[in-house]
Amino acid sequence: MSTTRTTLLRAGTVAALAAAGVVIAGGAAFAHVTVHPESYAKGATDGVLTFRVPNEEDTAATTKVQVFLPTDHPVLGVLVHPQDGWTAKVTTAALKTPVKTDDGTITEAASEITFTGGRIGAGQYEDFDVAFGQLPEDGGRLVFKTLQTYSDGKVVRWIEEPAGGEEPENPAPVLKLTAAAPAADDSGPAAAKTPRASGASDSTARGLGIAGLVAGVIGIAAAVFAIRRSRSVQP
Repeated sequence: MSTTRTTLLRAGTVAALAAAGVVIAGGAAFAHVTVHPESYAKGATDGVLTFRVPNEEDTAATTKVQVFLPTDHPVLGVLVHPQDGWTAKVTTAALKTPVKTDDGTITEAASEITFTGGRIGAGQYEDFDVAFGQLPEDGGRLVFKTLQTYSDGKVVRWIEEPAGGEEPENPAPVLKLTAAAPAADDSGPAAAKTPRASGASDSTARGLGIAGLVAGVIGIAAAVFAIRRSRSVQP
């Protein structure tokens, strides 16, 4: 076998192994339970969180999913979207620190959502949609620890919180809380930028432009009249 052919075979083998590694790594990442979207603004209202649960077993189906919601930074007004074949149970807990809202003081919130009755087979996943009324206004992230139970009795605990740059073996779904958008202010300099103010400015500009044009026409007419008159009085 020639040196060139041997080199090409080795390069092809390395490329194939690298590609396989990418596929395996991608499959492992997809096997994690995740929450979507990955981020929401602090204090966001009337939104939806989607928990994606893939099945990572070849010989067993996922039959139970338990999502635990933080109560130190509670998610208020939780509602579960009906899922074909699944039954959802929402458990609430008393809050150590009640939350004051426009509708009153909240003393308890959802602490766990359990989905049972359905099946997620090998090579499949299920999306569980959970609506919320309001997210906490403080904190940098929400961690939703999750237990995934299989038909053979195996339980995978997606409860490890990320720390540092390395991802844990069984990471919990994490929702990042970003800075809330500043509220609009109807007073001050910004008010001059409203459509009404812009319209008034445009009207003023048009009026000045027309006045200038009229003045120019009058000036030209006067000049022409003066020239003609001067010619008529010449001997």
